[in-house]
Amino acid sequence: MEPAGYNRPDPHLDAVFAALADPTRRAILSRLCHGEACVNEIAAPFAMSQPAVSKHLKVLERAGLVERGVDRSRRPARLKAAPMAEAARWLEEFREFWSSSLDQLDDLLENLKQTQQQDAKQ
Repeated sequence: MEPAGYNRPDPHLDAVFAALADPTRRAILSRLCHGEACVNEIAAPFAMSQPAVSKHLKVLERAGLVERGVDRSRRPARLKAAPMAEAARWLEEFREFWSSSLDQLDDLLENLKQTQQQDAKQ
């Protein structure tokens, strides 16, 4: 039985957020924003082996964030941004909540400031 008011989990979205949770994978995606690259090029700035980078690329591929092509003996990786757009749309649903919460915090801080100023005058 599914709790009322809850959406069913989206395994694809879960995979995207799991892939984005790792700082190395986020750095790889940032690198791929500048164009396709092979494993050697991606591994260069990291203190890790090429097989370790390949494992990160596989996680990104399963999440749909990266696709690998074949170019003779190379397998260049390319960024696929559509899954990140889906994640951004999901996060956007919370913008109203965040904005409202921050507005309430602003009001509270303003009230505290005014109270302190009144107390200082007395």
